[in-house]
Amino acid sequence: MRFLLDDDQREFARSLDRMLTAAGTPAVARSWAAGDTAPGRALWARLAEADLFALAVPERHGGLGPLPVELAVAFTELGRHVVPGPLVETAAGAALLDRLGIADAGDRLGATDSAGRPKTADIADNADRPGAAHAADLLSRIAAGEALVSLCVPAGGGPYALDADAADAVLVVEGDTVRLAGAAGPVQPSADPARRLARPLGGAVLARGPEVAAATAYAVDVAALATAAQSLGLGRALLDRTVAYVRQRTQFGVPVGSFQALKHRLADTLIALEFARPLLHAAALALAEGAEHASAEVAAAKVTAGEAAHAAARTALQLHGAVGYTEELDLALWIRKARPLRDAWGTPAACRARVLAKGALA
Repeated sequence: MRFLLDDDQREFARSLDRMLTAAGTPAVARSWAAGDTAPGRALWARLAEADLFALAVPERHGGLGPLPVELAVAFTELGRHVVPGPLVETAAGAALLDRLGIADAGDRLGATDSAGRPKTADIADNADRPGAAHAADLLSRIAAGEALVSLCVPAGGGPYALDADAADAVLVVEGDTVRLAGAAGPVQPSADPARRLARPLGGAVLARGPEVAAATAYAVDVAALATAAQSLGLGRALLDRTVAYVRQRTQFGVPVGSFQALKHRLADTLIALEFARPLLHAAALALAEGAEHASAEVAAAKVTAGEAAHAAARTALQLHGAVGYTEELDLALWIRKARPLRDAWGTPAACRARVLAKGALA
C-alpha cells in the first residue's frame, strides 16, 4: 500500500517551507537557546496565521481538527527548519483537553453513558466550573496561536516539561489527575540547547477521573507522531546539507562526494529516511481513523524516524569532518537536536516494546 499526500497537503508543506526559509529559523533557534523567546513567539504568530495550531484543535473551539495527517505534514517542516519551542507539547495538550471533554462540560452537565457514568472527566470545582472555562479558553488560544503549552506525562513522556519557563500553561498528568502547574521549576540542561527542561511544581487540579487515562494515551500518541514527523524533517535537512557540503569540499582535486564510500553512506541514510516516511503517514492515518492498532503504528513510526534522523546526524557530523563539531556552524542546531527527539515521547526501546506487545496480542 502506498501512502501519498494529496495536492493540498503537498502545497501546505511547500508554503510552510517557503515561510520558514524566509524567517531565518537558525537565528530564531539560537535566540531561543539564549533565553530570548521574542523571535520565537513572533514566528509562532506567523505559524498560527497559517492555521498550523488550529490543526490540533476541534472546530467547536475555533480550530480545524483534529487532523493528524496534516499535523504530520506540518511538523515535518518544523523539524526541517529546527523551529524551537513546545510545538509538540502544544498540539498534544490540545489533544488531551479535547479528549477529556472538560472544555464542553458546561453544555453537558449531568450527561452519562449507558452505564450511568459521566461522559467527561470530573472537573475540579463543581460550583462554577472554572476548569471547563479555562480549558475552553486555552483551546481557543491554542488555535489562534496565542498560547504556548507544555505537557508533562511522567508515565509516558518523562518527568520533565519542555520549555515550561516560556509556556503560558503547563499541563501535568499524574495518575488519574490533570493539573495546571503553578511554576516551571528549575531548568535542566539538554543535549540540545534550544530544548529547556524543567520539573513543574505545584498547581491546581484541572480534571480527574478514569477518563484521564484514555485521554492521556491519545495525547501521548499525538506527541509521539509529531515528534516522529519532526525527526523525519530534521533527518532530511541534515542529509540535504551534507550532500551539498560533500559536493563542494575537494580532496585530491575532486569533490569528496565522488568517493564511493561516502556515496554508500549517504545512500544508506536516504533509504532509512525514505523507509520512515510511509510509516509516519500510515500512523497519522490510523490515528485519524481511530484504528485499534493506531498506537502501535505511531510507535513504529516514532522509532523508525528517530533512529533514521539520529543516523543522519552521525553521517552529517562525520562527513563534515572537524567543521561539523563547531557551534558556529548552523549544522550544529540540527545535529544536537537529533538524539533528544529520538528519545522524546517514547525511547526506541519503549516504542519497540509497544509494537511487540501489539503483535503478541494480534
